Amino acid sequence: MGLEPSISPGPAPLKFPLILIHSGNEKATMASSRIHSSSLIALLFVCSLITISNSTTPSSLHKVVRGSNDDYSCVYTIYVRTGSIWKAGTDSVISVAFAGADGNGVLIEDLESWGGLMGPGYDYFERGNLDIFSGRGPCISSWPPCWMNLTSDGSGKGHGWYCNYVEVTTTGPHMRCSQQLFTVEQWLALDTSPYRLYATNNLCPDSDGDDTAIASGKGIHVTHAQ
Repeated sequence: MGLEPSISPGPAPLKFPLILIHSGNEKATMASSRIHSSSLIALLFVCSLITISNSTTPSSLHKVVRGSNDDYSCVYTIYVRTGSIWKAGTDSVISVAFAGADGNGVLIEDLESWGGLMGPGYDYFERGNLDIFSGRGPCISSWPPCWMNLTSDGSGKGHGWYCNYVEVTTTGPHMRCSQQLFTVEQWLALDTSPYRLYATNNLCPDSDGDDTAIASGKGIHVTHAQ
């Protein structure tokens, strides 16, 4: 069972079903981040909230607790590199979505709770970190994943986060191991350019790197389920 989000107005976007992989330890509602800034930044903050509220919103979610679904026959291992520049780290909740060329994909909400491998007491998504996550999930119908959406919920002290890249390896029964690197090199923050809490990267065939091949890139946003 998947979900079919609506896409903000853009050039003929394709519909994009996503399957939610849920950690089983849902975070509380999104905490608002404090932004001490000039009136210009405050205005941009309001505009960003409007963009988020009007961007992609799942119409339905298939929530699955990790390890409890026998249909989860594929394994996803995800590497996330945080930048080494000043204040690159974050305490926000990070989610990621992957999809194949046919538009079918998976959404992993709260990477740390879903599959953090770095051990007890480890602080994820801090400056210079290479964080590793792994867990089971549904197999997508088109391999390897060629589209990625990375989203921060903007919570925590110092919500801004600079990500270098996300790399995913996927495998399943009678399937070859596939690997895909998604370069990000972007702030996910409301107080610095590009003033948004998400990043997308589309490497799907015939897309020429244009996010509109699957969705309107600048308008897409994965909404966290409550």
